[in-house]
Amino acid sequence: MKPRLMRVLPLALAFISGTALASSHREAPGITVTPKVDGTDLYMFRSYEAGRQDFVTILANYMPFQDPQGGPNYYMFDPNARYEIHIDNTGDGVEDITFRFRFQNTSKATALGVGGKQVKIPLIESGPISGVNPASLNVRETYTIDAVIGGRGLDKGASVTKAGGAEAEFDKPVDNIGDKSFGGATGYADYAAQHIYSVNLPGCGTPGRVFVGQRKEPFYIAVGKIFDLLNLNLLGPEVGGNNNDLEGKNISTIAMELPISCITSPGEPVIGAFTTASMQQVRLLDRSPESGIGRTSRDNGPWVQVSRLGMPLVNELVIGLDDKDRFNASHPRDDASNFADYVTNPSLPALVQVLNPGATAPTNFPRTDLVTVFLKGIAGVNQPKNVVLAEMLRLNTSTAATPRGSQNPLGVAGGDSAGFPNGRRPADDVVDLSLRVAMGALCVLTGPSDRLQVGCRPTDAPVGGLAFTDGVRKTDANYSAIFPYLTTPLHGNLNPPAAAGTTFP
Repeated sequence: MKPRLMRVLPLALAFISGTALASSHREAPGITVTPKVDGTDLYMFRSYEAGRQDFVTILANYMPFQDPQGGPNYYMFDPNARYEIHIDNTGDGVEDITFRFRFQNTSKATALGVGGKQVKIPLIESGPISGVNPASLNVRETYTIDAVIGGRGLDKGASVTKAGGAEAEFDKPVDNIGDKSFGGATGYADYAAQHIYSVNLPGCGTPGRVFVGQRKEPFYIAVGKIFDLLNLNLLGPEVGGNNNDLEGKNISTIAMELPISCITSPGEPVIGAFTTASMQQVRLLDRSPESGIGRTSRDNGPWVQVSRLGMPLVNELVIGLDDKDRFNASHPRDDASNFADYVTNPSLPALVQVLNPGATAPTNFPRTDLVTVFLKGIAGVNQPKNVVLAEMLRLNTSTAATPRGSQNPLGVAGGDSAGFPNGRRPADDVVDLSLRVAMGALCVLTGPSDRLQVGCRPTDAPVGGLAFTDGVRKTDANYSAIFPYLTTPLHGNLNPPAAAGTTFP
């Protein structure tokens, strides 16, 4: 990749990732209209499943706030969109490998004999579901994967196929409708596991693994209180201070496990990643003469990126409302010219100071500490040798994985070098970490000699940011020890009863 000359100070876009206080759920006006292509979270970490230490796992989550009872259609990916995972293995801010996912939903038009006529059923299933693509499943959702080498501008790459053959079509499991549909409380987990595929990756001699399907929402945050003018005690207890507002939700996950040797460049163990979703420019609606109901007929025109996600916590509270859609449509290499004003003088720390007495905002402008940790990585931790500043999730693949049971949710700051910001694992508390960095934690930790090379000193952060929290935390025990790591989605029977004597105004 060609080197790019960029100004350092405007590239303080790291602050976008480092200080927003909610994950990318409904973060921009435009994406609220098309929730099927709303990217919510990206995870990337060295696999910690036993025997899989030579692989990297990447999880891209889409379609936020899924209620388990969301039938009869549930949460299928958009067949008129394309979903992509991009990997930069040279540090220049431009993708070198892109995995492109396309989906297809096919109705089986299941009908029942009713009074001498065959009438199509109104449900996504006609009976209990087991196995891959059973006859009882009324809608089959499948997908294909192309590996595009050398940039995503190419229309098509080489197909990812099932290991042991050339089949390039994969089945996605239907969402967790309920216990009866899958033969009991553990039935869905067994059913979904049949959709984990060993795959051939173009140009790679080692098979990887792929899973696409619904999972329980892994992200944890007191999001309601945060958006209510930070209506919480930011200096309170780290655990149990608030409820996780996403505990009752599901998510749709695109999961890949990739051999490290096939996604890194010679002599460079650090990779960067981000995920995007795109739609075609023109959507034509056809009017059905029978019902008058508008339906999507076909999409045409160039592909337009409508969602982008790299580092966690992007876009909500730093980028101005009028530019949030523009950020979703942008590329990491263009961050300097597009969004500098929002990050060189960030407003969120000042807002925290106003709303929380005693929380003094850092005074070092521009925020070079944030540039370091979020835009180029920390030297000796996850910084590429010839890094060009760009906002994406970065992982040093030479750092050994920390086993489940030993992971520290505070990642590198907690002495666990395999955690955030060196990639991101499901249990990493990126809300607390991002808030602390925003309030100057790195300026304190770097010391007077600036041993972390972040360009600030303890006196720049009067409070230091070391104790800020939203009061919500999970550990690696809340997640699985095996691929795809995220746990079985909540089932559609989930419906807690109202408290006795509940009345409504």
